[in-house]
Amino acid sequence: MVEQGPVRTQEEIRARLVDSQSGGSFFNFAAEVLISALDFEHATFYLKPEVTEAEWEADREADTEVAAREYLTFAIGKIEDHRGISADRSVQKLTEYAWLLGRDDVVAAMDAADYPQYGAPKVKAFADGMCWPWPAGAELARMAEGLPCTTDCGGGCGS
Repeated sequence: MVEQGPVRTQEEIRARLVDSQSGGSFFNFAAEVLISALDFEHATFYLKPEVTEAEWEADREADTEVAAREYLTFAIGKIEDHRGISADRSVQKLTEYAWLLGRDDVVAAMDAADYPQYGAPKVKAFADGMCWPWPAGAELARMAEGLPCTTDCGGGCGS
């Protein structure tokens, strides 16, 4: 398998990273994805001084698509578990993965989707836009439509 890095240039990634940091968001989870897409030369500003190039290259995500697929699975789990901050992190990170892969259409679809139910509609917009499977199940399907997982959810849906 050939590794698929970001289709964005290092300069584009750094510019988006700077923009994400100036947005005033208390939690900037987007930065985690963007920094990991930078090569050592462009990432050094964000790294501890003792990090070597070999360490950085060994730890960074070389295949953006694989990382995005894995993160989608994680995000769906957080939605099912009714995890609020984790869901916000998931939406931010998946948005950046789509952007890194050059999928501005997916970013736009996510931006247009509503957020209720732990970001399920936005995460589903990501999966659909990437043509990646969305798990079967009535509760997750309801959440992706912005509805509580069940009519009597005790976990926080619809509150």
